[in-house]
Amino acid sequence: MTEPQDHISVTSEGGRAERFVFVLLEQFTLLSFASAVECLRLANRMSGQQLFSWILVGEGGESVTCSAGTEFRLDDDLGDLHRDDTVLICGGMDIQEHSTKRVIGWLRREARKGLRMGGLCTAAYTLAKAGLLDGKRATIHWENQDSFGEEFEEVHLTKSVFTVDGNRMTTAGGTSSIDLMLKLIADAHGEALANAVADQQIYSSIRTDQDTQRLSVPTRIGVRHPKLAQVIQMMEANIEEPISPALLAKEVGMSTRQLERLFRRYLNRSPKRYYMELRLQKARNLLMQTDMSVINVALACGFASPSHFSKCYRAHYDTTPYRERGSHGTRLSI
Repeated sequence: MTEPQDHISVTSEGGRAERFVFVLLEQFTLLSFASAVECLRLANRMSGQQLFSWILVGEGGESVTCSAGTEFRLDDDLGDLHRDDTVLICGGMDIQEHSTKRVIGWLRREARKGLRMGGLCTAAYTLAKAGLLDGKRATIHWENQDSFGEEFEEVHLTKSVFTVDGNRMTTAGGTSSIDLMLKLIADAHGEALANAVADQQIYSSIRTDQDTQRLSVPTRIGVRHPKLAQVIQMMEANIEEPISPALLAKEVGMSTRQLERLFRRYLNRSPKRYYMELRLQKARNLLMQTDMSVINVALACGFASPSHFSKCYRAHYDTTPYRERGSHGTRLSI
């Protein structure tokens, strides 16, 4: 890239550059971290000013390896920060293991200074574990929503791309870091600069905290049928207490037989079978990502008894819930 001929005029109160402290946890997701840093770098470049600075810190202060296997040298250990620093924890694979007692204790101590703190990718778990998201809106990658919601009931979990609630921020992972950083840049220095940063990244569709993470139901299933999408949305929203096919059909103004034909035509399975697969998918997420007992997982997914749950699980995944738990252990990752 060549230097911009005309720098973007920015809204700024002057003073020293705003410092971002990136806390790199072991096996952090590179895309989420790199997306955030690039936004800051480009904001400086496009404005012609040193609006932002950043440092990389982590437990031990030596180096950290991302989930892609690349090693990063750290600038410092987990030390005392300035009151006007912004802390962004970068998570990824095995977030429960890497949210250590020292990291949690350090976050709690620094949070007492009133610092703005955010969690990128799965690091919402780290903030929640430290009690820093209690009563707050937050988001996390859609694969981890089930387990997070079960463990942190005091957090108002959303399906947004990112959330900002007071001085707490969370993102869903991947490129959602760009959306969060563009909002922060716009809030601090104006929309023109944020738009210029997005343009430099060929980022043509800036998302807000009102945008959801996942593709719409029609896009996901490859079928554009409004009543089918409506039924699937109701199924996804009622996993713990499943709704009967008859009631689902009534809600969208059709007979049970019509609903059966609709599912057979577009999804090659019955509504009952599709619903069962949704419930079992959630059960698998909970088994692999939480330490919930098998019986509690069964109840959370709408099964009246562990034996029925085990029978259905084995028929679908060719293994029992107990063996699934034993072979994978507990982890929260993407």
